[in-house]
Amino acid sequence: MDPHPELQPTENDAPGETPEPPQRMTKRQILTLISIASVNFSSMICYSILGPFFPNEAVKKGVSQTVIGLIFGCYAICYLISAPILGNYIVQIGTKFMLVMGLFVSSVCTILFGLLNRVPAGATFISLCFIVRSVDAVGFAAAMTSSFTIVVKIFPNNVATVMGSLEIFAGLGLIMGPPVGGWFYQSFGYEVPFMLLGCFLLVMVPFNIYVLPVIEAEPSKDSFLKLLMKTKIVLLCYVTFTLSAGLGFLDATLSLFAIDTFGLSPGYVGLIMVGLSLPYCLASPLLGYFADKYPVTRSWFMVIGGTATGIGFWFLGPAPFFNISSHLWLLVLMLAIIGFSLGMTAMPTFPEIITCAYDLGYEEGLSTLGMVSGLFGAFWSLG
Repeated sequence: MDPHPELQPTENDAPGETPEPPQRMTKRQILTLISIASVNFSSMICYSILGPFFPNEAVKKGVSQTVIGLIFGCYAICYLISAPILGNYIVQIGTKFMLVMGLFVSSVCTILFGLLNRVPAGATFISLCFIVRSVDAVGFAAAMTSSFTIVVKIFPNNVATVMGSLEIFAGLGLIMGPPVGGWFYQSFGYEVPFMLLGCFLLVMVPFNIYVLPVIEAEPSKDSFLKLLMKTKIVLLCYVTFTLSAGLGFLDATLSLFAIDTFGLSPGYVGLIMVGLSLPYCLASPLLGYFADKYPVTRSWFMVIGGTATGIGFWFLGPAPFFNISSHLWLLVLMLAIIGFSLGMTAMPTFPEIITCAYDLGYEEGLSTLGMVSGLFGAFWSLG
């Protein structure tokens, strides 16, 4: 008996034609959506949990600030390298296997990272940090690349809407990671946050084995590099890069600026960051819905969103040439505008890259979706 009947064509479907999408989501689609949402949430919370306390623990082990930055940075570098490769070979590996193994690798690495405080200080500690963090990035890249592909395959007519809804959980992971990790660290020590999170990821492995559909496909002969030969795809990749770079810029500088300028405590700085994440999370599903229902608006969304983001960054400081002094209300308002405009820019980007790939003559199959997912993840990580 096929455990995923909704993915099979019905007897009324002509050969080679895509079945008409159901008016209401099936139970399996709902479970798959829950699965991908949990992947987004747990992946983002794993990514953000280190910020509040790992630097202090690393300093105790004799690690310099420069090396701490490299430990954080190696995660993005390994993601950048592995995402396109995994996306290119997703058919041979299998989407379900890639996602489940990515979760398993991430769970093991998360638990191992929680045990690093027991290893000797110095070169041993630093080397193991780089190794565990790098392997974790590969697992994360596998899980996220396959999750993007599964979403597009199961919801081909609602890509932006579904991805917008899933961004709520990714945003929640980013918001909850630092305060939850910091609280468990203060209450129970260094190991407990990683153990709990690693065990949560392990529990998700059998759940995803049962829930996720097996998607069969033939490898494509299309070239990965051919995608980058089209000017529009290069521009869309640049948009993805700038979005991620803007968020990374705020992660690195906003807390220091708020503390130095307004004398805020770290707790209040965390609340200010919610002013960025909350508008993004709340607006993404609605913006994704409009991007799907009215595809002609995608370009306008990206142009208007990019312009609003740039203006928001100008007034965030604000820029010296405005001759305006800094105010806390202005900072919070600009963060809210940036959060909303980032959602306006980000939601149409992924489905638009897929459309461009199909316009280039790429076949509408799993292989193309994997390449697009890997490309999108690589440029996001580069930013």
